[in-house]
Amino acid sequence: MKRSGPKLLCILLLLSLLLSLTACGKQANQLEKTAGYLQAQIAAPGTGSVGGDWLIFGLARSGVKVPQKYFDAYYENVEAAVREKNGVLSDRKYTEYSRTVLALTAIGKNPVDVAGFDLLKPLVDFEQVTKQGINGTIFALLAMDSGKYEIPENPDAAVQATRQMYVDELLARELPDGGWTLTGGEPDVDITAMTLQALAKYRDQADVTAAVERGLAVLSSLQEPDGGYVSWGSSNSESVAQVLVALTELGVPLDDERFTKNGITVEDALLRFAQENGAFVHVRDGSGGDDEMATEQAFYALAAIHRAETGETTLYDMTDVMQ
Repeated sequence: MKRSGPKLLCILLLLSLLLSLTACGKQANQLEKTAGYLQAQIAAPGTGSVGGDWLIFGLARSGVKVPQKYFDAYYENVEAAVREKNGVLSDRKYTEYSRTVLALTAIGKNPVDVAGFDLLKPLVDFEQVTKQGINGTIFALLAMDSGKYEIPENPDAAVQATRQMYVDELLARELPDGGWTLTGGEPDVDITAMTLQALAKYRDQADVTAAVERGLAVLSSLQEPDGGYVSWGSSNSESVAQVLVALTELGVPLDDERFTKNGITVEDALLRFAQENGAFVHVRDGSGGDDEMATEQAFYALAAIHRAETGETTLYDMTDVMQ
């Protein structure tokens, strides 16, 4: 009887390993399938949020083999759009610059010189960036940190921004009981998760660490019994995807007990939105059919998981590309 202890332990360890490998295999298979679906749906990637920047960002960070000509076509479209707009992507939504910088960085292109224009420069106009709301601040910080870019001088800015100014702005917008929101007084899943993504690199600051822990506690409390998340009245895949990216940016294990409800992890919850053809839906019942935005966000969340599992830099840490 005494010898059965080590033997039982070995069996349990083997079962645990097999379960882990099965989960990894399922996620990797979904990553490949969704990459194929996206490229088939978007034969010519353009600029913009859907079918453009986030698509390219996800593909480039996924590790899935993508023809170089696909990325080249995107870059040519970006150059043409920047040239046509004389370097002004938007005079109101500065996330247009941030999103483009993230996609360009992911494919190894320099955002400082795109058709002769520096796309980082608008992101250091503190008043214009923050005027958009918390989204502007979040993505300006993510974009500047993605390649550890030097902060350019912007003589046209009324207030020249620094990284710390954006960090402080996010801390100032934390809700009294933790978490963040776009409007109102209740924490929003997506905004809280995205804020944590932006603050992840600043946890050497005590006040940031404390805010991050409060944010994680909020996300844990908002998780549904089925492992998913509700935002704007519906349980949806995009909210789940943003939480997954936040966890991977922060190095939180995906099986962390704080984010496992009834044995269901956040990753499990995301994969329940997956369709046989590789697409993802916005809501579980599939009403609305395959959803491009949901698919792109789920895809880069899967890429974030893959990078975490293979020991690569995080989704938004693109210093591996800049080497």
